[in-house]
Amino acid sequence: MPQDCWPRRPRPATTGPPCAAEITDARQLRTLRSRLRSWLPAHAPGAGEDLLDELLLAVDELAANGLRHGAVPVRVQTARTAEGVLIDVSDGAPGHGPEPAVGRDPALGGMGLHLVAHVSTARGWEVCGDRKHVWACLPTD
Repeated sequence: MPQDCWPRRPRPATTGPPCAAEITDARQLRTLRSRLRSWLPAHAPGAGEDLLDELLLAVDELAANGLRHGAVPVRVQTARTAEGVLIDVSDGAPGHGPEPAVGRDPALGGMGLHLVAHVSTARGWEVCGDRKHVWACLPTD
């Protein structure tokens, strides 16, 4: 997967109330996953289990990257867009964007960005103020 699969570009516009959380430790992801399980059916009626699974996978991977490679606190927000659901993960390390692993044995890890790219219809990153935002859109249909 080429590096430009995570281009620097603005996030799409959102509609409706988001599900937002601030985390400083990977153990907090459990609580976030629980909140997303409640948020998704209320804000994306008709969304199936496949979308929920992909949403949880993408949030876990992007948030874990923010904790591992960025600077805490990591802020996670999901919200509806015209075509689906936006996942926006920001951290306090705006100096570099996401870097998908290239030429690495998958057994060594580091494939999270590839997984998220596979389930998303659009993705990118941008810097707003002193925070880097890494985002992905999942389709609701």
